[in-house]
Amino acid sequence: MLEEVERWLTRRSWSCDDRPLNRLTDARAADPRRTSVSVVLPALNEEATVGAIVATIRRELMEKVRLVDELVVIDSGSTDSTAAVARAAGARVVHRDAILPRIPALPGKGEVLWRSLLVTSGEIVCFVDADLKDFSADFVSGTVGPLLTDPTVQFVKAMYDRPLGGRAGQGGRVTELVARPLLNLHWPQLAGFVQPLGGEYAVRRSLLERLPFPVGYGVELGLLVDALHTVGLDALAQVDVGVRVHRHQDGQALGRMAAAIYRTAQLRLSRGHLVRPVLTQFERGEDGFVPRTHAVDTEERPPMREIAEYAERHAA
Repeated sequence: MLEEVERWLTRRSWSCDDRPLNRLTDARAADPRRTSVSVVLPALNEEATVGAIVATIRRELMEKVRLVDELVVIDSGSTDSTAAVARAAGARVVHRDAILPRIPALPGKGEVLWRSLLVTSGEIVCFVDADLKDFSADFVSGTVGPLLTDPTVQFVKAMYDRPLGGRAGQGGRVTELVARPLLNLHWPQLAGFVQPLGGEYAVRRSLLERLPFPVGYGVELGLLVDALHTVGLDALAQVDVGVRVHRHQDGQALGRMAAAIYRTAQLRLSRGHLVRPVLTQFERGEDGFVPRTHAVDTEERPPMREIAEYAERHAA
């Protein structure tokens, strides 16, 4: 590990206990305009978990204390009761297709995160995955905390244990097999991030609006790498929030995720395009193995500040 990264780990890695809620609310009260907080949950068929997450954030961080200003669930086309459950729990729900309708929406998590900037107003934007179980408000207060108390911090990732099959530390397979090797080899300054692909992170809007967004699974890697090049390592940080329990993907879904992440890295290394951006996987059928070919996400959205509707809104 680079000496620079070792120093960064001692200066920019914290626990959520390092910043109790009263310290955060005091920081907010001192400068409410610069410390407004929006929480965004991208959701696709998450009726089993989204309600509890919304209810916890609303109760712990909007009613008991005033840390979060708005809580928005972006529904990316759910066919279950995700939207109704989220709304009943206290979130504002916006359908992905209702945001920036002049640009047809593409499938993918990054697409939803990008569009969320147009329907939120907080100077700090916190993203939280909607499939978390046993959710704690620490995921929000922990990642938002450094942004409220240190003006030099721009981007904060949550770090946590990810159990799999009852075993600690076995989750995050794409991280260990794809993202971590890529980062260590090509962006060694980011080697200190425990969960570089984690979906829980908080970022200043002034930075987010300057970054391109991969539309699919590569969004977390892309934002982290681009943030490094935009504001430098010392503006990035991570906070330990404990344990993350969520729905695990099957092996083939992980393969598609890995391909998208590799493509995101490859684009940033060469600023070119893959020759053939598809991935073939195999499933056993009645007569043997059957190939299934999937497109790899190749689209990226431009920095939001380049979108006319966003510029008009913030000029008003």
